[in-house]
Amino acid sequence: MMRIAVFPNRDKEDAPNVLARIFRFFRDKDVRLMTSQEDAAFFHCEEYGVPDIDGEPMDMALSVGGDGTLLGVCRRVYEKNAPVCGVNIGTFGFLADIELTELEAKLEKILRGEYHLEERMVISGFVQSEGQKERFLGNAVNDVVVTKGGAARMLQLGLTVNGFHVMDYKADGLIVSTATGSTAYSLSAGGPLVNPKIKALLLTPICPHTFNARPIVMDEDDEIKIDVAALHRDIMVTFDGQDSFHILPGDVIIVRRAPLPAKIVKFDDKNYYQTIRTKLLYSA
Repeated sequence: MMRIAVFPNRDKEDAPNVLARIFRFFRDKDVRLMTSQEDAAFFHCEEYGVPDIDGEPMDMALSVGGDGTLLGVCRRVYEKNAPVCGVNIGTFGFLADIELTELEAKLEKILRGEYHLEERMVISGFVQSEGQKERFLGNAVNDVVVTKGGAARMLQLGLTVNGFHVMDYKADGLIVSTATGSTAYSLSAGGPLVNPKIKALLLTPICPHTFNARPIVMDEDDEIKIDVAALHRDIMVTFDGQDSFHILPGDVIIVRRAPLPAKIVKFDDKNYYQTIRTKLLYSA
């Protein structure tokens, strides 16, 4: 029996109808569907609720939402090394590969095993305060971002790669991104589009106060250290734009490749470059 954990986004208007379609499709299949008790109560599907979904073994996690929902699910099931499949009821849907018009057809393909898994690099972020050991903060599939909070002042950030001091920035922040995250915040900040099959790290400055600061493409095994020298205390480090932590002047943010990749379900009828053209509205 296949075990599928369903993680719906409660804020999406279409989520109740999509969940009903998923439950209806699998009702007579040799599949055990489960969701958290909180989501089961919210969507009135108590028969699928389990007390501790994070502790349940699962063969696949089904994300119902946009790419942000899928990223959160990837981080949530990271230690299980479970593949994640996204049903897109969001805006762009670079990662969530199932559109509503093809929902049942793609669920049937999952049952038949007619899909493949793409391994996407995950990066881990740590903080090291003066005189202390580095402390793990979190993982990210898209990006780790060091940025100012509400203050309008720039940050002073020092970049060190593999123990070598590269340069200092005066900017609103720095984005350390995977190739998967190249279509997210990094792109908006002027970074390049990078095919997610390329195992690389991207460093993109946010609004740098110089013409010489350019995005850098780095090796996947490079260790990046960002020294925060700003005088004000409204500084944040954010993972995939979702999990945020306050940091202090003098802290060092360390980013390196995580031990395991994220596994994302993909279907053969989708093409990366077609997705870029369609989702970013490139003209012919």
